Amino acid sequence: MVNATSPEEAPGRIVLLTTSHRVAPGLLSWPAWQALHAADRVLCADGAHPQLPYLREAGIRVDEGAPAAEELVDACAGGRTVVVVATGEGEPDLTDGLSRLAGSGRVSMPDLELLPASYDLPGARLLDLVQVMDRIRAECPWSSQQTHKGLAKYGIEEAYELVEAIEEGDRDELREELGDVLLQVVFHSRIAEEDPDTPFSIDDVAGGIVAKLIHRHPHVFGDETASTPEEVKEHWLRTKAVEKQRESVTEGIPLGQPGLALASKLASRVRTAGLDVPLPKAEGIGYELLALAVHAEAAGVDPEAALRAAARAYRDAIRQTEDRGRSAGGEPHGQVS
Repeated sequence: MVNATSPEEAPGRIVLLTTSHRVAPGLLSWPAWQALHAADRVLCADGAHPQLPYLREAGIRVDEGAPAAEELVDACAGGRTVVVVATGEGEPDLTDGLSRLAGSGRVSMPDLELLPASYDLPGARLLDLVQVMDRIRAECPWSSQQTHKGLAKYGIEEAYELVEAIEEGDRDELREELGDVLLQVVFHSRIAEEDPDTPFSIDDVAGGIVAKLIHRHPHVFGDETASTPEEVKEHWLRTKAVEKQRESVTEGIPLGQPGLALASKLASRVRTAGLDVPLPKAEGIGYELLALAVHAEAAGVDPEAALRAAARAYRDAIRQTEDRGRSAGGEPHGQVS
């Protein structure tokens, strides 16, 4: 025969309620609200916790305090439920103390439940980036003085470093370089907020690209269909043409990009538009490179990427030659500082 535990001996329940600072206070899950309303006592160590005004507005009494593990266990005696509104990283000191107490075997431990009351959605860490950028812009002597023009060179450098990470296949480097490119977007957007005539924010930037993506993917968000990459590209080009209303296929092509990429882009526009434009008849290395870039684009080859791959092979050959020179006891020629 098993003896039932009396109400006075029932161990009770501790609910550790965690929330995300990236979610607006008060936007809690339904199980969280149920636990809060059903609790015998609600505790929070941080009197300035952003959730407290909303909990009290909902009629929930919240006691401010940070009881030790044993005190919290005592508060659960008689089968009572205590909800702890977590601060920081989820009250690690409290959970460690409860673990040690449970391991001691001295007391009958209450049930312990971790209840996420709100949690981050994908992309939530971008909010952290925006907040950090706001503070840096306000407090850093260097960052506070930067302009769009002053940062332009860094955007170019970061883009090249991203391409290099992709071509090298280095996953750690790729993640880092994507972050550096993202920083440029957030930095420029933060600077743009201060423009006295035409300000815009990171939300305006994100909203614009969202609207563009939806409009240019009618096969995803609309009634059109596309089953091949070619059909997708056709949709994209058609909607883009309607948006831009360009008078020439050359409009919108940045002339400051690397020469091979520029030549390839021009050739792509010509081919897509179905134009028959002969190559210039002039002679010289530039025109020879132009012809090579046009032929590469027609063959589906990125001439910039192809040349970089060949240059890396050339770099490796140079290093091998230098290594052989060192192995022979000499110094490689052409040392540079």
